[in-house]
Amino acid sequence: MAALRLDTRPEPLEIDLARTAVVVVDMQNAFASPGGLLDLAGIDISGADKVVGQIGALLAAARAAGVQVIYLQTGYKPDLSNGGGAASPNPRKETALCLMRARPELKGKLLVEGTWDFQIVGALAPGAADIVVLKTRYSGFAGTQLDSVLRAREIRYLVFVGIATNVCVESTLRDAYFHEYWPVLVTDAALQAGPPDMHAATVFNVESFFGWTIGTGALIAALGRP
Repeated sequence: MAALRLDTRPEPLEIDLARTAVVVVDMQNAFASPGGLLDLAGIDISGADKVVGQIGALLAAARAAGVQVIYLQTGYKPDLSNGGGAASPNPRKETALCLMRARPELKGKLLVEGTWDFQIVGALAPGAADIVVLKTRYSGFAGTQLDSVLRAREIRYLVFVGIATNVCVESTLRDAYFHEYWPVLVTDAALQAGPPDMHAATVFNVESFFGWTIGTGALIAALGRP
């Protein structure tokens, strides 16, 4: 076991680097770029550039330490057939589907596979050894092969970064906990959808009920230790 002690909250956590993955949640133009879905929906994304920088630095350290990187990427087929039909609540709550229905000029342009909105931001483009898992719901475990991908590699510890802290990040992190993974949220490498209190609420939930938290600097320093 390649044991590594992390100075996490609410208490330190020892992880096995060989069985750890960094999970990058929805770092797409839709959520992190001006003119993307969240920006068009009137949600403040002014903190996105800082988060992109934090994630970029963390991914460089993780790859150098031999840690697996897994991207989650939300995307719908052009006919939206995988978005959920009349019997599904997803089209009634998911921002892209709601906005495309309310604004016909955006139809087929938001989170649709192959579009600019769907693409991962250029600064965080996946590397050759990284894994990309497509999803159509908030949780990366819902209707995907994420659990199989992780178990095939005997991964048990998941480090979460991305957007939005209180939606897809928290949804996937909770499911990870329910699937018996050990989740760690990197608090300054995630951005909420909505007011800052939403980010704070997720941090409280994770530390109290679902996992552990750490800052980018502390995690990079730990990954750089022999």
